[in-house]
Amino acid sequence: MKFVCDGLTLSEAVAKVAKACAVRTTAPVMECILIRATQEEVSLLATDGELSIRKTMKAEVFEEGDICVRGKLFADFASKLSEEEVCLSTGERGMEIKYRDAVSYMQTLPAEEFPKIDFEIGENYFVMNNAALTALIAGTTFCCAQDDSRPVLKGCLMEFKDRLETVALDGYRLALCYADVLSKSGENSIICPARTLTEIARMLPAEGEITLYTQGGMLLVRSEDTVIVSRLYQGEFIRKENVIPTRFSTVMTANRAALIASAERAAILNRADKNNLVTLEIGQEGVRLTSASDYGNVSETVKADVQGVDLVISMNAKFLLDALRALDEERVEISFNGAISPFILQNSEQKESLYLILPVRNAS
Repeated sequence: MKFVCDGLTLSEAVAKVAKACAVRTTAPVMECILIRATQEEVSLLATDGELSIRKTMKAEVFEEGDICVRGKLFADFASKLSEEEVCLSTGERGMEIKYRDAVSYMQTLPAEEFPKIDFEIGENYFVMNNAALTALIAGTTFCCAQDDSRPVLKGCLMEFKDRLETVALDGYRLALCYADVLSKSGENSIICPARTLTEIARMLPAEGEITLYTQGGMLLVRSEDTVIVSRLYQGEFIRKENVIPTRFSTVMTANRAALIASAERAAILNRADKNNLVTLEIGQEGVRLTSASDYGNVSETVKADVQGVDLVISMNAKFLLDALRALDEERVEISFNGAISPFILQNSEQKESLYLILPVRNAS
């Protein structure tokens, strides 16, 4: 294998695929990037068994071939070559990297050891607007679980109907977002890892359309010179109908920016506490946000329109802020059913997204 390419092109390609390299594994090849040079192009591929990313790039190929090189190591090294013209080739000492008057070497593994990835996925398809899918991903994935106690909750339930309905939850909060589907091959429901969705959002251009293909528990998305293949989670996902209340005893409408600013200040003094509690005291005059810790306390009032009974409720400030920031209208509507029941947040007008949060019992 031997080819010459622009250093910035190489650096960007390696950085993108390296996100799929395994971090902790007993198989060293899973930490690698497979570099393959053909007459037509140079491709880079990495996988951790769940997520695979392949990217092709322009290069002048002198000798076809392929090799595996440590992904994170190569990504860090390539990032320092963004202003150089780089020649990569293979030899007895591994991969030779030439730039300016310098020559460096990096240890390699045989390409034959790299796992085979199936890129022939296309039984079902769903076409969406890039901007709509990106917004939906940003509005849901932050609510996915981070631990492995229930792996299925590390993904989003995506139900392709007349619209795409996406649900994410981690046991303490839930996100529900909708987006239009431009065309599809049939109704389908998948549970896609949040990590995969995040990488899809990163690769999408701001404009245009994207097609998602599914088959046999796998997802494939192709955008320009990048292809993502991911395993889908299997299992029972919590039904939103069993979680989201439909009737409320207190409904509050307030300015979103004012609530965010007040909640941010209230969260500062007690952010060292694991619950990071902020309390809302909701009455007919508005809502008072308070917090207290060993370092001090905050108490301030935000104007609000309130319908229903007065209420005092406490919650994790981060969860509250995450939901408020995910909404995008000037005014938001927050609906409650008492101090210990889940409450929901939505835009005041367009109800294309919904966030549910479990309150925290305040011992004080």
